[in-house]
Amino acid sequence: MKLSAYPPVQRSVAFKLGIAAILGALTFIAAYLAGFNGEIISKILTSGAVDKTAPASGFFVPSLVLALFVGGNYMLLVSCSDKNQTRLVWLELLVLFLAFFYSFDLKLSFIAAKLPFLLTQGVVTTLYVALAAICIAFVLALLGAVAKLSENGIAVGVASFYTSFFRGVPLLAQLFLIYLGLPQIGFVVDPVPAGIAALCLCYGAYMTEIFRAGIQSINAGQWEASAALGLTKALAFRKVIMPQAMRLIIPPTGNSFIAMLKDSSLVSVVGVWDLMYVARAQGRSEFRVLEMLITAALIYWILSIILELLQARLERYFDQSKAR
Repeated sequence: MKLSAYPPVQRSVAFKLGIAAILGALTFIAAYLAGFNGEIISKILTSGAVDKTAPASGFFVPSLVLALFVGGNYMLLVSCSDKNQTRLVWLELLVLFLAFFYSFDLKLSFIAAKLPFLLTQGVVTTLYVALAAICIAFVLALLGAVAKLSENGIAVGVASFYTSFFRGVPLLAQLFLIYLGLPQIGFVVDPVPAGIAALCLCYGAYMTEIFRAGIQSINAGQWEASAALGLTKALAFRKVIMPQAMRLIIPPTGNSFIAMLKDSSLVSVVGVWDLMYVARAQGRSEFRVLEMLITAALIYWILSIILELLQARLERYFDQSKAR
């Protein structure tokens, strides 16, 4: 039974007020001792130094206001439904992160001027490299998993060596081996194919173990039932085993895709004009590297959120077989 199936523990209003009072008191003490004089927020937002030389009498009211805010925010959260609590926490943490970034004295006009080029050049190249790599890695992982589960010693040896090497060697080293090493034996590889090859080989090795574990999780009785129905092993694998295994394969594979999307920034070291390369290049032109790096980080985060939503939809699709 899922935890959500249990009824939530009901707390009295007095209990919630007590917790809010404790949180407020702790916040007041911490803010007062830290010298919260009411100007700290404006100092942070204007990138100025925090003045802690104000008299102690000037700490009381600002600390009290902050304590009341924390206690009131707690009461607001516990009075909302679970979904609204999640949304509110996300909103508050997002505001805090944006305020933290804003405290760096960023030049927003510079970001606005460079953003279109980041999106049309950097994001497009990053998505192209990541999508091509994940498609190839998916095929490699499937072949590797089938080989490791086979009874052919040669196939097992090749697949196990592949997973051992490409999981054991850093991705950056693999990228240099492909881009700089292959030309030594007469195979010149362009930066983009080299980046795609390094990513798909590395993540294909990790995903091989994910696929192997997912396939092995299916009860052997499924194979026997398929054989009893007259299905060949190949047809049983495609029609019976894999649809069930995908429920377990999709979540870690989605995580691998998100990790690959971020690790695609490594291809910038060989001259690929991906998001990270473009961000650094545009930032160096006017000594505004921090603006571009923060913008690139936020773009990567947004792309990851989109992938998380797509992963959730795939999980729901493959979970339909469990619905009653």
